[in-house]
Amino acid sequence: MTDQYAVIGNPITQSKSPLIHSMFAQACRQDLEYTRIEGHDFAVDVDAFRARGGRGLHITAPFKLAAFAYATEHSERAKLAGAVNAMRFDGEHVVAENFDGVGLVRDVVHNLSCPLKGKRVLVMGAGGAARGALLPFLAESPALLVIANRHLDKAQELAHIANSQPGSSVLVKSATYAELEGQAFDIVFNATSASLKAELPPVSAGVFAHCALAYELAYGKGLTPFLRLANNAGVKKLADGVGMLAEQAAEAFDWWRGMRPDTAAVIAKITVPLV
Repeated sequence: MTDQYAVIGNPITQSKSPLIHSMFAQACRQDLEYTRIEGHDFAVDVDAFRARGGRGLHITAPFKLAAFAYATEHSERAKLAGAVNAMRFDGEHVVAENFDGVGLVRDVVHNLSCPLKGKRVLVMGAGGAARGALLPFLAESPALLVIANRHLDKAQELAHIANSQPGSSVLVKSATYAELEGQAFDIVFNATSASLKAELPPVSAGVFAHCALAYELAYGKGLTPFLRLANNAGVKKLADGVGMLAEQAAEAFDWWRGMRPDTAAVIAKITVPLV
């Protein structure tokens, strides 16, 4: 019997997850079907999917918080993020995970050959994406991690959480965008929603003075205002979130099926040129 998986969100027609997982299933010779669910009432929709024999779900906007509440067990990453992007169903148990940050770090370190260890890292934004990446970032031991946000209290909250992690020696600071003036970083991540509106976070080109990589977590938007600013500042390596999307999907596939697919073919298939 073909195993059932899906992604739930609203809107959901734009999701590339069915394509990604069909390619993974074919490459790994797994008998599964992966579909889209346009969600309305999250709990009702998930209950119905489980009743049909669903084995696992990906969760996208606007249901990541609802998924956290629905789950009966949470990974440490999901707890820290306060949000869920994947669930696994085991009888009455609903296990929740958040693979977004793991996927991001793997794309940067493995695919883009840009280690975080010992680097000065700037993350712009203090929402769910930044929260989900916090533990994976700390595990890579950057020399400095600065979290910048329009509202300083949110950045301070994340910095406090990071600095409270047992065993971590990473220096984590919070800042407003104005406080970034005169600072330069090796790697800069845009984890804000600005690029979804074709807007630029209020950051100056000076942060890219020594930058080896500018990374846009949004994907499929081409050369966003953030990436254009970085490009004009002389940053040699630009990337969007396509690799992150593929890598978090591979993590979920491994979690569900016990084998981790190679992502190179998927990334090549869904990449939109940064022009």
